Amino acid sequence: MTTVLFPGTFDPIHYGHINIAKRAANMFDEVVVAVYAREQDNILFSPEERLSLAQEAFKNMGNISVTAYQGLTVKFAKKIGAQAIVRGLRVFSDFEYEFRMALANNRLAPEIDVIALITSEEHTFLSSTTVREISALGGDVSSMVPPHVQKALEKRFNVLGDDQDIVRLTSLRD
Repeated sequence: MTTVLFPGTFDPIHYGHINIAKRAANMFDEVVVAVYAREQDNILFSPEERLSLAQEAFKNMGNISVTAYQGLTVKFAKKIGAQAIVRGLRVFSDFEYEFRMALANNRLAPEIDVIALITSEEHTFLSSTTVREISALGGDVSSMVPPHVQKALEKRFNVLGDDQDIVRLTSLRD
C-alpha cells in the first residue's frame, strides 16, 4: 500500500488544495492531508479550526484522511509510513521554494520522495494568502473555497473588523 503525505498550513484550505489531494488520491492508495498545527504569527485560524475545515472538505472521500502534526514534516512522514510527500506547484516561484525544501527533506530522509503536482489551470492564481486578503476586504471567495470555509472566513472577519492585523492587505485593495 502506498501512502503519501500532503502537508500544509491550510489557512484556509481552498479548491487548489482540494484538487491536489484528490488527484493524489487517484494515484496512491492513501493520502494523508496533514495540517501543520503549531501556533504561528499571521495565521487566521487556530490549528483546531484549520483541522476542522480540512476534515469537512475531505469528508466522505474514501482514501483521503486528515490529521494534525507538529515538527519536521519528514519525521511525521516516517511516523505514518508515507513513502512520499506531495506538494502542489502553481507558479515558477513555487518551484524554487519547493525544490529547496525537497532537497533539505531528502538530506534528512532520503527514503521519502517528494512528488510535485502542477496545479490545474483554473487554480493557478489561488493561494490561502489571496483568499484571506479578498475575504478580509469583503470580496466574494465562493469560487475559491468550499461553502463551509467561506462561512468561517466571513465569521472571522466580522469578529476581527477593519482593524485586524492578521491579514496583510497588499495588492487587492487599490
